[in-house]
Amino acid sequence: MRIGYHLSSAGGFFKMGETALRSGADTFAFFTRNPRGGAAKALDLDDAKKLRTLLAENSFAPVVIHAPYTLNACSDKESVREYAREVFADDIARLEQALPNQYYNFHPGSHMKQGVVKGIELISGMLNGIITENQTTTILLETMAGKGSEVGSKFSELKSIIGSVKIPGKIGVCLDTCHVYDAGYDIAGDIDGVIREFDKEIGLEYLRAVHLNDSKNPFGSRKDRHEKIGQGTLGLEAFRRIVNHPALKNLPFILETPWETPEEYAEEIKLVRSLEE
Repeated sequence: MRIGYHLSSAGGFFKMGETALRSGADTFAFFTRNPRGGAAKALDLDDAKKLRTLLAENSFAPVVIHAPYTLNACSDKESVREYAREVFADDIARLEQALPNQYYNFHPGSHMKQGVVKGIELISGMLNGIITENQTTTILLETMAGKGSEVGSKFSELKSIIGSVKIPGKIGVCLDTCHVYDAGYDIAGDIDGVIREFDKEIGLEYLRAVHLNDSKNPFGSRKDRHEKIGQGTLGLEAFRRIVNHPALKNLPFILETPWETPEEYAEEIKLVRSLEE
């Protein structure tokens, strides 16, 4: 099992790797800049090199780097879409320079009453303007809970985005367990059925990472509120099935649960590892 959690990048790249190791993690996630937007700090390439060495020496799975929440590639406002394009392109360029061969995860966006079809068109248009054949970063579309006008709560919507991308080999999906459950995919009660549907709609070859989260909400609520593993409506036994499922068990698992300290995440990592069969 490869598992980690979201870390603060305030102390630099290498510090994140050291913290992950001390927590018993062998992958992790971090935001490229403030999750609510803003400028990214200057790159320290020597620090990034130290992290790359640590990742290689400790056989880490790919790091699942997260775009800011404020990106909305399918907004009804051109200024918001332009901001998304600028930040997205800048993030990819910075990752290629500092941390190549990792994953860059983002929320597809909200269509703001323009309709799902228009939203998909705008999202794929942005991706086609940024993705290149020679980039090493794999871009991950995150499965969403479906609140408001979010795009990506249905596998068919992610399928349409991927199908519209001209270089699909540079794109994949991050499956969020809380989000898909809140969206109406019963990953707690029928994980085999959910995985079959994912394979039928999108293809398992595109499934690259898992956000491992319990949910505070009932099934199909479309609300998106994460809970600690085993303390929500999915329940601990559901996570035993999830982490041991053949289609998922070799993927990087990223905890986005509401703990606050590395010590608390270290305990949750131990809990999840104890479920491995």
